[in-house]
Amino acid sequence: MNLLERYQQIRGTTESLAERLSPEDQMVQSMPEASPVKWHLAHTSWFFDTFVLDGLAGEPAVRADRALLFNSYYEAVGPRVSRARRGLLSRPPLAEVMDYRRAIDQRMARWLEPGRLPPARVHLVELGLAHEQQHQELILTDVKHALHQNPLGPSYGEPRAGGSSQGSPLAWQRHDERIAWIGDDGAGFAFDNERPRHRSLVAGFELASRLVTAGEYLEFIREGGYRRPELWLSDGWAEVQASGWSAPLYWREEDGGWSLYTLHGRRPLDAAEPVCHVSYYEADAFARWAGARLPTELEWEVAAGEESAEGAFLESGALHPTAMSGSGPAQLLGDAWEWTASAYAPYPRFRTEEGAAGEYNGKFMSGQMVLRGGSCATPRSHIRITYRNFFPPDARWQFTGIRLARDP
Repeated sequence: MNLLERYQQIRGTTESLAERLSPEDQMVQSMPEASPVKWHLAHTSWFFDTFVLDGLAGEPAVRADRALLFNSYYEAVGPRVSRARRGLLSRPPLAEVMDYRRAIDQRMARWLEPGRLPPARVHLVELGLAHEQQHQELILTDVKHALHQNPLGPSYGEPRAGGSSQGSPLAWQRHDERIAWIGDDGAGFAFDNERPRHRSLVAGFELASRLVTAGEYLEFIREGGYRRPELWLSDGWAEVQASGWSAPLYWREEDGGWSLYTLHGRRPLDAAEPVCHVSYYEADAFARWAGARLPTELEWEVAAGEESAEGAFLESGALHPTAMSGSGPAQLLGDAWEWTASAYAPYPRFRTEEGAAGEYNGKFMSGQMVLRGGSCATPRSHIRITYRNFFPPDARWQFTGIRLARDP
């Protein structure tokens, strides 16, 4: 598939995710951390407009005024509407946003003819495509959070019956001490935060063969996990008390049983499927309760480099983590993002992208924790074992889960 074909396929996927939603659905912003779908559609077009098309052959951006509305956090590009106020942008209407997308796509199609784009702009196209795939996942997680606010519990996709999956027992996979190569090897596209490739000493460790299940997490709840401060980091315990956490996001106890809200609607909890929508604080507390710990991101990358075990991605249509069957290791890629014990920090000799695009990753290397592996809402072509996702430790609206580690 050439670059133009990939561009058209990825852009089409974004629009297909939005097609199920009404214009009213696409205006909702349910919390400051989320964004309206209409804004995602516009912002991903603004990215190509600003970083790829602007200035080519003397042509200006299609709509330079769109930067004020659809710039996310690029200080070098200029002022913008604050993130928490994106849901107030009823104008331009959705139809005009889609016209903007079509205008960008038409210009991009002309410039993506072989040999037309300068190499530096080709790299920015690749960055823009990876950026758009990130927003595909954000569309789903933001829509899920928004629809969940409705007491009628509407579904995004066709309702699916809850299962009673047959899970697999947890086993431990041993990995010996080594000096390991960590990070992107330069063979294909990668974000700047995955570079430079470097060697690290990784002590021996053991990694769980699968993700922690909803049933295992339910035992943590029943044994008072949310009432025992000794299990929690100080900031985590403060968040439990301030926010009233007593279960993962979207779980609800009623009529003597547990249910959870999914993009297919509310259904009974399946004890065998992976738990998700937990914060780093919850993942860390569960690991301590289980007599284990979270893996470091280096341990995770070493293990993933030895195994190619995959789970559900966006293309599966599951839109929720699925239960593992068979022996492990499993789900190192897909199903749920896996919290690690590693703070999001630069690799040795890290350098950001040049220009405004350098704000993409590097300036967030404070107060965030690293996640690895992708989720059921991640496009398969977007993920790789060196990929470093990051969120604040209290974030729960993403498809975030838990894999345990321990010392030998």
